[in-house]
Amino acid sequence: MHPLQYRRLVGDALSEDLFYGDRTTESIFSGEIAIAELFAKEAGIVAGLPLFLEVFAQVDQAVECNFFCADGDHVAAGQRLAIVSGRIASILKGERTALNFMQRMSGIATMTGAAVQAVAGTAAKIVDTRKTTPGWRVLEKYAVRIGGGENHRFNLADMVMIKDNHIKGAGSISEAVARIRARAGFALKIEVEVASLADVREALACGVEIIMLDNMTVTVMREAVLFVDRRTLLEASGGIAAERLREVAETGVDLISLGYLTHSCRALDLSLKLQ
Repeated sequence: MHPLQYRRLVGDALSEDLFYGDRTTESIFSGEIAIAELFAKEAGIVAGLPLFLEVFAQVDQAVECNFFCADGDHVAAGQRLAIVSGRIASILKGERTALNFMQRMSGIATMTGAAVQAVAGTAAKIVDTRKTTPGWRVLEKYAVRIGGGENHRFNLADMVMIKDNHIKGAGSISEAVARIRARAGFALKIEVEVASLADVREALACGVEIIMLDNMTVTVMREAVLFVDRRTLLEASGGIAAERLREVAETGVDLISLGYLTHSCRALDLSLKLQ
């Protein structure tokens, strides 16, 4: 993740808090120096250290951050993650914004790590979706990778995904694929969302690269896996809860896409305290 991808996001987030200044901090402190400790209040996977660093760089370049962990590290409750040193006013001005970035990103990484662990030993890979916080997609998809998952498309131009409404509008899977082949060029992969085994057969006959099994039972997924027989990739999708991940993975699908990794994550509890 390049700094150019998140500098503006950090600036926008800081402006929410600091556009009119910090009346509390500026009334109490001037140039006093202190040290603050960042620590985890619960176990999880850390993500977002570059954002944490960027927040304080934008608030006050004299603030120093010394990390005792790296993105992707599993940390324990009570573990010290970093020491922040500099002007008390600068530390307090950046505290909430820095924690907001890190807590959400670490929460996504932690949830992703749990999903990856749930399917360990199978051929299935955990992937994300576009169900991301507006403006935060690059951060949230980065956090998924830090947690051990993989990224699906970042935007609508990354690949072709023919969903139920596209099929309904075009009249059939075959017609939708034919139009794509005629207009979108040869370089893009084509994925088709299907709802039945008949749809699987039609999509496979069209030669698409990925078939998404949407809201199917594990029994139907197994039948689809046997029928496709590795001739194309199969993705399981559609409200797959954490407790069902193992049984879905054991059907033999290649990908399991999970919207909840980004749209319903719980922030990892972190704290920054002056020493």
